[in-house]
Amino acid sequence: MKIVEKEFAVENDFPEFKAGDTITVHYKIIEGNKERIQQFRGVVLQRKGSGTTETFAVRKMSGNIGVERIFPTASPFIQKIEINKRGKVRRARIFYLRKLTGKKARIREKKF
Repeated sequence: MKIVEKEFAVENDFPEFKAGDTITVHYKIIEGNKERIQQFRGVVLQRKGSGTTETFAVRKMSGNIGVERIFPTASPFIQKIEINKRGKVRRARIFYLRKLTGKKARIREKKF
């Protein structure tokens, strides 16, 4: 199984990010015969898996509604990933962010 995964592995040069970081994912969307690139900016909730099966979940607020989307890291539709802010969180999966609203839902920025 690992041999087959290595053959079909797609090399992506995305920057290193983890849970708590605010990122912008530039994602290619195909509608009929038209293509466009949509930007999805939000907080990374988790990274899961390894190799070709690795995924990451991003949550953004659209109005008053929280929208989450799971992106496969090896997806050919992801054009690029930009890191907007590095967040300081103490766990790898920050699902507690779903229950928080307003100023409590803020994540402290990591100082360099």
